[in-house]
Amino acid sequence: MELSDEMLTEISYVQISKYRTKVMKALEGDVKIPTAIANDSGIRTNHISKVLGELKEHELVECINPEVRKGRLYRLTDKGEDIVRNLI
Repeated sequence: MELSDEMLTEISYVQISKYRTKVMKALEGDVKIPTAIANDSGIRTNHISKVLGELKEHELVECINPEVRKGRLYRLTDKGEDIVRNLI
């Protein structure tokens, strides 16, 4: 499959940060709270919210219950799922 320039740019954006890569892979096919993402990716919890914010800006992850303060659930967007499938 031929990847678009936009897709290649997003893949590169994720790959230049091992934190972004690990968070994306931790969320692949799943819905998780930040603590679970931290446990699965080996990244400290205090870094997770920053990384999730960056990935949300790029529309790669979404929060499915933003109204709650604790226990927010995150998942990959369709675009995020496409990126994860193409990560090396």
